[in-house]
Amino acid sequence: MTHPHTSPTGALTGQHVLVLGGTSGIGLATALAAAAEGATVTVVSSRAESVRRALESLPAGSTGRAVDLTDGAAVTEMVDDVAGSVGRIDHLVYTAGEPLTPMPLAELDGDRARSFFQLRFFGALSAVHAVLPHLSAAGSITLVTGTFGDRPGPGWAVPAAICGAMESLTRALALELAPVRVNVVRPGVTRSPLWQSLSDDDRAELYRQTAATVPLGRVGEVEDIAAAFLFCMTQSFASGSVVTVDGASVLA
Repeated sequence: MTHPHTSPTGALTGQHVLVLGGTSGIGLATALAAAAEGATVTVVSSRAESVRRALESLPAGSTGRAVDLTDGAAVTEMVDDVAGSVGRIDHLVYTAGEPLTPMPLAELDGDRARSFFQLRFFGALSAVHAVLPHLSAAGSITLVTGTFGDRPGPGWAVPAAICGAMESLTRALALELAPVRVNVVRPGVTRSPLWQSLSDDDRAELYRQTAATVPLGRVGEVEDIAAAFLFCMTQSFASGSVVTVDGASVLA
């Protein structure tokens, strides 16, 4: 599905986009949008069944891999294999992450807190390390964060710390890896499978309450966020940027 407010321009024709976390939600929407712009896409997930389902919705020529994104050695092996198959990687997109939930300090679970960082922060760092030898000099890396860093609320110390860390990582890598461009997309609450662990009623209430407080009056759709990832891939003078797509919720 392409973004409802744009028409494909072929801006990524002849380029290869590797999307880690690309089999559902924002990641899959980004893979679909990149393919619509002419890219060859590889999607990666920890679950083989998710990869299979995603490839059913992607154009012919798309490929997929199943790998544990918290296993740095396995990620490096996978990236080497993908690069060997396609010749080079032009854009890395990292959207993998479990839902971030509150963790009041009085109920701190160190193992659970570390698991959040392991996938969202260290998983992204390992992916960047693995892809760098294969990334074209004119290429890009786009990571994902969230608005909790700016609007944490009580009990949100761990998610806020992860979001802040992702933004700092992006700025540092933009300097270290230049001329490769490194950016991060910061979505607000988005209607996606990320919230599938909630009951139908709780999920509907989350969306309703969010829409009531967002100045634009709705939650995000995955196509809204995918458009931001496309911007980061195609805007050749954007690097070190935090692209916020949240309906102005951080301002409310």
